[in-house]
Amino acid sequence: MCLTWYQEEGIRARNFAATREKLSDMANKARVQEAQKGEQERDFFCAVSDVFRSFAQRSSFLLGSAWAFGGAVLVILVWLITGPTFHFSNTWQLIINTATTVVTFLMVFLIQNTQNRDAKAMHLKLDELIRAIKGARNQLVDLENLSDDDLKRLEEQFRGLRKQAEDSRTGSDNGEPAKSR
Repeated sequence: MCLTWYQEEGIRARNFAATREKLSDMANKARVQEAQKGEQERDFFCAVSDVFRSFAQRSSFLLGSAWAFGGAVLVILVWLITGPTFHFSNTWQLIINTATTVVTFLMVFLIQNTQNRDAKAMHLKLDELIRAIKGARNQLVDLENLSDDDLKRLEEQFRGLRKQAEDSRTGSDNGEPAKSR
């Protein structure tokens, strides 16, 4: 069957449009599947992160108590008391060394996680106070992200302000804080 050029182009255009739609649908489905997979992975990492955060907070609370310290002292005493039984052997010493090394190694991560969270919360609270106080320098918000050189310059500015305030005080200091200019 012989088709005119216009008819052939119309068929090609319809086929192209149908193919383009199929490709678009396939791409959309692929994107949706990737997004779902990414969401599942993100959900997994979020869940792991939440579990670790909760574990670290509880551990920090429990291990920072007097009872935990008492328990550690008790373990050391039991170890010392068992020394004569094991003739103060290398194995006896290795047990306490290994146990304390493993506990210390794990505690480093728990302490660091807790300190990171506390520091972040403290920075956010201070940033909010800086924003809320009229006359405060908003440049000090997110100060923890400055380079070491910038922090050094800022420290020098504050030293200058303190020196200026000390120099401007009179002999009859009434205990009021000096005003910065």
